[in-house]
Amino acid sequence: MANKVASPTLKPTLSVLDASAIVVGMVIGAGIFETPTLVAQNTGSQGVILFAWLLGGVASLIGALCYAELTTAYPHPGGDYHYFMRAFGTNIAFLFAWARMTVIQTGSITLFAYAFGDYASQILPLGSYSSAIYAAICIAILTGLHIMGVQQGKWTQNLLTLSTVLGLVLVIIAGMITVASTTPVPDTTPTSNDGAFGLAMVFVLLTYGGWNEAAYISAEVRDARHNMVKTLLLSIALIAGLYMLVNFAYIHGLGIAGVANSKAVAADLMRRVFGESGARLISFIVAVTALSSINATIFTGARTNFALGQDFRSFSLLGQWSDRRHTPTNALLIQGAIALGLVLLGTITHEGEKGFETMTAYTSPVFWCFFLLSGIALFVLRQREPNTPRTFQVPGYPITPLIFCAICAYLLYSSITYASSQAYSIGAIVGITVMVVGVPVLFWVRRRH
Repeated sequence: MANKVASPTLKPTLSVLDASAIVVGMVIGAGIFETPTLVAQNTGSQGVILFAWLLGGVASLIGALCYAELTTAYPHPGGDYHYFMRAFGTNIAFLFAWARMTVIQTGSITLFAYAFGDYASQILPLGSYSSAIYAAICIAILTGLHIMGVQQGKWTQNLLTLSTVLGLVLVIIAGMITVASTTPVPDTTPTSNDGAFGLAMVFVLLTYGGWNEAAYISAEVRDARHNMVKTLLLSIALIAGLYMLVNFAYIHGLGIAGVANSKAVAADLMRRVFGESGARLISFIVAVTALSSINATIFTGARTNFALGQDFRSFSLLGQWSDRRHTPTNALLIQGAIALGLVLLGTITHEGEKGFETMTAYTSPVFWCFFLLSGIALFVLRQREPNTPRTFQVPGYPITPLIFCAICAYLLYSSITYASSQAYSIGAIVGITVMVVGVPVLFWVRRRH
């Protein structure tokens, strides 16, 4: 059934810095400007808030150690798709590639594009459908940059990630140079309890999400068997450090109650320090942050589509690689078209004003389901292919990957709970339905071959 197309030789063109920029750009998105309020609402003190963000970094590091073994043992542009193919066979691998192409990656691209549109509209509104217009424009332009070639893509990512980090540093400085007002603020922060802290961790871990995307560039990283470990550890350390400092700055500048009661915590902080010009500046920073995430998601998402086209003759159009540009042109085009379709869907269903939340519900249950399978794949491949060279082995095996699987299972449950809320149930239903459609498509491919 899986008739492989002749595989091109992918050139290792990415350094540790290039790969780290992609990972950091994937993780540090608009969420760090929104979720701190939700975390503060479900915790009781500064110490608990900072502990939650530190714990999120530790959990991400555990996952990164598991992925470090997978990426160094099996460097491949298909990432998780390749691991699933080796561990579980064709059917699971196909369903993952289908879900990633139609739900996970394209939904994430659209999610970040709506975030960009929301904040760009605060700077220069374009009418009633301003967010959707901005979302479509940025998807089209960034996809075009990647079609032009990998060099344009990676340098764009480096510049966007640098801008994002510098923007966060500005927020940190703003928080450090001001002190929370002594004027009493109505405090709606609930008393911390296990349930509330668990919900806070949901938002924390969602904000940390994205570091696993390094798996999809492992075949294009120089000396991948050694440098992928450096990429993952460097990225997680930088992200965790920035998140801790940003949240400390929020608390220092606004107070816990101020953070918990804010509708735009970064804007409120910048407005307090620099006035309305500061609020407009942070809108620009968040827009740039969203652009960084979109760019990185486009880069990595097309690699799975390319791998699908390599393995399944019915999708061979996706498996064509441009040796001159070092990029999967057709895979990028199809991915961009689906993402633009999701933007249109959000517009015609009157979900444009809450596109970010709707796309979160659309992608999360499917994402965490397959993320859990990636942890299980580590165990399967250890047993099935014991002679495969592993320059890096996850420490504390099997306890460490078991913890990773438990985290994924918890996030799967939490994302289903979040997605089942009345406000965003439509997005979740559509996302799960699109994934299930992959089953008859799989049967069609099996019958054809």
